[in-house]
Amino acid sequence: MFELWVPITLVAGFFQNLRSAIQKQLKNRLSTAGAAYSRFVYALPVSIVYLAVLLATGEFPIPEPNYRFFIFCLAGGVSQILFTLTLLWTFSFKSFAAGTTFSKLEVIMVAVVAAIVLGESLNGWAVLSIGVSSLGVVALSMGQSRISLSILLRNLLHKSTFLGLTSAVFLGASSALYRGATQALDYDPFYVNAAYTLVVSLCIQTLFMGIWMGFKDVDGFRRVFRQWRWAGLAGLAGALASICWFSAFALQKAAYVRALGQSELIFTFIASLIFFREKVTSTDVAGTTLVAAGIVMLLLLG
Repeated sequence: MFELWVPITLVAGFFQNLRSAIQKQLKNRLSTAGAAYSRFVYALPVSIVYLAVLLATGEFPIPEPNYRFFIFCLAGGVSQILFTLTLLWTFSFKSFAAGTTFSKLEVIMVAVVAAIVLGESLNGWAVLSIGVSSLGVVALSMGQSRISLSILLRNLLHKSTFLGLTSAVFLGASSALYRGATQALDYDPFYVNAAYTLVVSLCIQTLFMGIWMGFKDVDGFRRVFRQWRWAGLAGLAGALASICWFSAFALQKAAYVRALGQSELIFTFIASLIFFREKVTSTDVAGTTLVAAGIVMLLLLG
């Protein structure tokens, strides 16, 4: 399965990790919603320039969207915003650590939504690979939150757990729906297809979340533009990551792409160890090993 979508997805994971590292510099400058909004508002002009360059240099015609394409873009954009807002709500509970752990089951939700909405199926090895890597993601999240398995199980019926799973559904749905949008557009070459889908999706997200912040977090909205240097860098890294994500979605099933995209966590582990000199626990090592094992299984057997 060593096809073009593989290196594209790995590059997406790298830029997403870079964006996350930059956003660490923003955590004391912006609200969580503001940091999320900066990803959209600063990524939009980059994506527009990218699409314009592709159309001009390749002398391609402007894609002709259809209602199915717009429905998928709208649903995908709204799902990603709802993921952010639901995760924010999870943080308001004392047991938020358990909730955020369950929010990491995104790839499983991608597979479920893609099967229901797009009719995409996975073979047995792919299902096993996703299960192994998802177990690793949960272990990493537990290590970061410093919660044990017993605490996680005790919080299974708490509201924060439900919200965490709901946020995973929204995030997983956004990936599957973006894949659906690229398929609905039916445009070649794939990279122009992906670029156009990204621009339309970012326009929807920038507009909708901008309106929401205008009512709910006016100060956070203003600070997004006051902190334009760091927020702009985060938006640039996010735009580069999204360009790669959408390109990969245009080539391969969303569940495969997001499963391989968990390589981002391996990059994060390496960065934490080498650059940030953070303490690494045995849970972190076990989680990273499971993620890596799941990815290798997906590439060799999926």
